[in-house]
Amino acid sequence: MKRKGVYPFTAIVGQEDMKLALILNVINPALGGVLIKGGHGREYGDSDAQDLLIPGADKPAVWFRAPFIENPNTHGTGCTLSSAIACGLAQGNTMEQSVKKAKDYLTGAIAAGLDLGAGNGPLNHFYKATIQDQCMEINESSCL
Repeated sequence: MKRKGVYPFTAIVGQEDMKLALILNVINPALGGVLIKGGHGREYGDSDAQDLLIPGADKPAVWFRAPFIENPNTHGTGCTLSSAIACGLAQGNTMEQSVKKAKDYLTGAIAAGLDLGAGNGPLNHFYKATIQDQCMEINESSCL
């Protein structure tokens, strides 16, 4: 079954194409919220990681911007972002609030710069946790 207004093989390259996709209804906001990730925008001349949220029908599109961070260890960014958005929605946040919090979390996890193994490694999902926090949680003063 083909859905009206959805073209799965359309390349969206850069900020102008993101806007054009909205104008041309390449993405149908009536199907629900859509987030167009722009984290690889530097390849197309953008200086920041810019994402475009189309929250749904009759709602304005919202840009989310964060500094682009040079780090080869970005394996899993899409999965992390979508999971963090889902967590925000489950906590009762709006779509816009959930995307903002998820993007902030993702930016922090990339900036933390975890470096494991060879090649492009994973994000540092625990960048906010410290050994002291973990010791406090288990009430273990000897590990401080």
